[in-house]
Amino acid sequence: MAFTLELTPAHHELVRRAHTFAEEVIRPAAPKYDELQECPWDIVDAAAREGFYNALFYADLIADPTGLSLPLFLEEIFWGCAGIGLTVVLPALALSALNQAGTPEQIATWAPEMFGTPGDIKLAALAVSEPQGGSDVSNLQTRAVRDGDDWVLNGTKIWIGNGGIADVTVVNAVVDPDLGTRGQAMFLVPKGTPGMDQVRRLDKLGHRASHTAELSFTDCRIPGDQLLGGIDKLEHKLDKARRGDHTRSAALGAFEQTRPMVAAMALGVARASFEYACDYASRREAFGAPIIENQGVAFPLADLAADIDAARLLAWRASWMAANGIPFHCGEGSMSKLKASEVAVRAAEQAIQTCGGWGYVSDLPVEKWYRDAKLYTIFEGTSEIQRMVIGRTLATDASQTPQHHLLPGDHAGLSRKFGHGSLARARAGEAFLKLAQKAPHRLLELGGRLASPGR
Repeated sequence: MAFTLELTPAHHELVRRAHTFAEEVIRPAAPKYDELQECPWDIVDAAAREGFYNALFYADLIADPTGLSLPLFLEEIFWGCAGIGLTVVLPALALSALNQAGTPEQIATWAPEMFGTPGDIKLAALAVSEPQGGSDVSNLQTRAVRDGDDWVLNGTKIWIGNGGIADVTVVNAVVDPDLGTRGQAMFLVPKGTPGMDQVRRLDKLGHRASHTAELSFTDCRIPGDQLLGGIDKLEHKLDKARRGDHTRSAALGAFEQTRPMVAAMALGVARASFEYACDYASRREAFGAPIIENQGVAFPLADLAADIDAARLLAWRASWMAANGIPFHCGEGSMSKLKASEVAVRAAEQAIQTCGGWGYVSDLPVEKWYRDAKLYTIFEGTSEIQRMVIGRTLATDASQTPQHHLLPGDHAGLSRKFGHGSLARARAGEAFLKLAQKAPHRLLELGGRLASPGR
């Protein structure tokens, strides 16, 4: 499907519903849960009743061939509150890993357990990061050892959203340390499994409505059917890796899909900060005029307006590519996350600066957005990691041809010879100009109108 910026009626309705929910349900509750640092169970239940919290909803958004449904939805929800928004969508990250690596039977069995139903809410977590590794997925220490038909997990995970309270935790672990990321597998660990324990809940700078924890796995035994993909698929993948064939880590595949999602989340915070700053600057008067009339205030906001739109276009392009199975040859997913996360931090900081002293205290929401925004330059791969991913492409694809030339398109058909800019159209234009020199004025005027841009 061709990349287009045209939104369908369904897209507009999704945006309307999501924005209304964010404005009327999420934002009023945001200060309370930010202060209490508690899981917003009632908001998650309200999202489920609205149809925003179930496996089929996210599967439907991901299946949109335009790629736009998911980023549109996420931007609106995170415009409401990043912490609450993260709690609402965290199971979708685990679901992405399940879809990447699981069998159809595992998906059918475990996807409902990641969300539950209205009145019986369940949570899911994706446990990848570790204390010593951070964004370096190749440096995982958590081991999974096969013992008969079972697997035994040992290790530590940290910065795990919903960690310790999730009904299902998808755990990434090393099964063959000699193979790096290709020697890893993912496992489904239900809540209450002996050997999986919450070490502590983390006290965070921002996103405080999202429960984040450190987990330990000590001789945590799980049945063989909770290995994502099954043993036959794992052994086939390991054999290929040992022969030198390239196989992608399920965790890396999930990150590749989720980076445009994280970009959309960051855009929600950026837009919230930017809109508040513009509104405040329009109302706040100093020296006899609204402060937005001062270039020192208006120019930084003008730069943010352009940069937020630019980041959104990068996120939409990456989401479209992911939806259509187009490889990120030039780190397009990382580009979207890098730019969206960094503009979110700048927008929140500028909102505080615009509001002055009032922006520095909790009377206004901008200080919370500033705390929330910083996370996006860190999780799902730091900004430095995103630059590394992009940088690795510079000596290969990027040096061969301009990036936009790599985008897929219709390379056959009549448009190739007769479309805009084609040689045939250029020759026809030349012929018309020669005839125009001898044509009557009225006929020339008519031809000019037909040939003018936009006709």
